[in-house]
Amino acid sequence: MTPDAPLSYSPGAAPQAVRQAVRQIPAYPFTPIDAPIKLDQNESPLDFPAELKAAAAERLLARPWNRYPDLHADTLRDRIAAYEGWDPEGVVVTPGSNVLIKLLTELAGIGQRVLTTQPTFSVYTLEARMLGAELTELPLRPDFSLPEEAFLEALEAAPGAGLLYLTQPHAPTGHADPPEVIARVAGRASELGWVTVVDEAYYQYAGHDYRDLVRALPGTLSLRTFSKAWALAGARAGYLLTQPGLAAEVQKLVSAFTMNALTQAVLEVALENPGYMQGRVAQALSERERVRAALNACPGCEALPSRSNFFLLRTPDAAATYRALLDQGVVVRRQDSLPMLGGCLRVSVGTPEQNDALIAAVRAFTGGALGQPG
Repeated sequence: MTPDAPLSYSPGAAPQAVRQAVRQIPAYPFTPIDAPIKLDQNESPLDFPAELKAAAAERLLARPWNRYPDLHADTLRDRIAAYEGWDPEGVVVTPGSNVLIKLLTELAGIGQRVLTTQPTFSVYTLEARMLGAELTELPLRPDFSLPEEAFLEALEAAPGAGLLYLTQPHAPTGHADPPEVIARVAGRASELGWVTVVDEAYYQYAGHDYRDLVRALPGTLSLRTFSKAWALAGARAGYLLTQPGLAAEVQKLVSAFTMNALTQAVLEVALENPGYMQGRVAQALSERERVRAALNACPGCEALPSRSNFFLLRTPDAAATYRALLDQGVVVRRQDSLPMLGGCLRVSVGTPEQNDALIAAVRAFTGGALGQPG
């Protein structure tokens, strides 16, 4: 090309150096919808309490903003460890558990294997494909339970170890497996040298957790978030609990100074006042069963059992039901394109008033569509 020749490029195209694995992966599959009643992202329907917001703001204003925060969120790590009854050296904190999923894929998936279920949380598979891991997705059983024997066989298969996801409660189904099943699969994975992620994003709603299992099994970790039960999705914070040796390896992949002063102040206040979270979890469990009972009485609807703050609503026509609810100002999440989830919508548990609006909208639609009284 001569010095005077015009450059030839497509303004909207990515440079050739962008890896094919990145080019071929779609963006995270979510389009925000503005609706008065938002039941589509498994968030807390209630905001962080106003008095705790004020306390966090006061704490933030008292701190210097011209200084970097802790190098590796050391203060938050210690506070989380105290709350969880954990060795601080076994805690890693990042801006959201999705960040940890990427880092764990870098840790044990690149050039190795990632093993999960189908369907599963989409970030597991997006990161595995983008980072070039060998991805295996094993179908859930018809009741959404973990196919234990298939997982044990896959763990033994060549070409060696990698990263295993055991999501409890499971997303997007809300199913929770018996602890002994998880213990057997995680135990064999530990013996074979896998890194096992017990993703416990919704553990507060399940009635039990896997801290004892993580303590007992090398290579096993619990992944947790402040986005759901703690009502802090906007603060962006997640963490893992594991044995110190594994935590040290994960920490190498975490960029310095990732947790900002605002998030630190908010989480400190939250951890000092966990009662608000515990009360809201109890309300969500009660509301979940009330709403499921009401929807199960609607013609053609099946609100499936769940151990989380959401449930699946199976309908004859997910697209039509979704549009009808949106017309009434209620947004939920379609899941009918996923394996095994034909006709399904994912519904977050809202406030009693929001849940009443959901029930009324479903009754109106099913009564009109199926010739039944509303």
